[in-house]
Amino acid sequence: MSYIITSEYELNKVAAPNLPLAPKEYSPQYIDQLNNVLRLYFNRMDALTGQLNASSGGIGIRLPYGAFSSDQDQTTPANTATLMTLNTTDFANGVSINSSKITVAYAGIYNLQFSVQAQNTSVQLHDMSIWLKQDGTDIVGSTGFISVPNSHGGIDGHGIYGWNYFLSMTAGQYVEIYWSVTNTAITIQAYPTSVSPTRPSTQSVVATMSFVSSLT
Repeated sequence: MSYIITSEYELNKVAAPNLPLAPKEYSPQYIDQLNNVLRLYFNRMDALTGQLNASSGGIGIRLPYGAFSSDQDQTTPANTATLMTLNTTDFANGVSINSSKITVAYAGIYNLQFSVQAQNTSVQLHDMSIWLKQDGTDIVGSTGFISVPNSHGGIDGHGIYGWNYFLSMTAGQYVEIYWSVTNTAITIQAYPTSVSPTRPSTQSVVATMSFVSSLT
């Protein structure tokens, strides 16, 4: 099923009907013609309402979205542009992943949100850069700079960093998240469940892509 109402749905078939002109005198034929026009119009309205009413088996209004993550540790050489990868689909509806690529099936304005679990094993602060590419082309102004805390008291430095962007996407386009570091002590880490207190596991990267609006 489509996720945005398209030509296969009644929304694009419903328009105010052209009513026949009434004669000056009563005419059964005119009444029949008028009733037929109105019946067709209301039938289409009923079909549209049924499609949008999810509680009665319709599609509801379902816009494209995707929620993805990675349960893998990720590393990169110093001062090298590297792709962040995603290997888990939590929810998806018209948005998909293929390793690093987040691809949309429908054109629109999308909100990309992501967060990264960074770790620094060095006793010094080191920096991380994160930016976006769309279909392999850098998105101007998308780079963010982060200083990841140094290790302290024998404990690695940690930080979770994230932000969001609005992107204009055509059908089939994809976006990727890149990163680089000034020192290999910085990695993107996934953590297992832990105790004292008991806590669930941590994904190394989390990304969501949500449809905001059509392009027109």
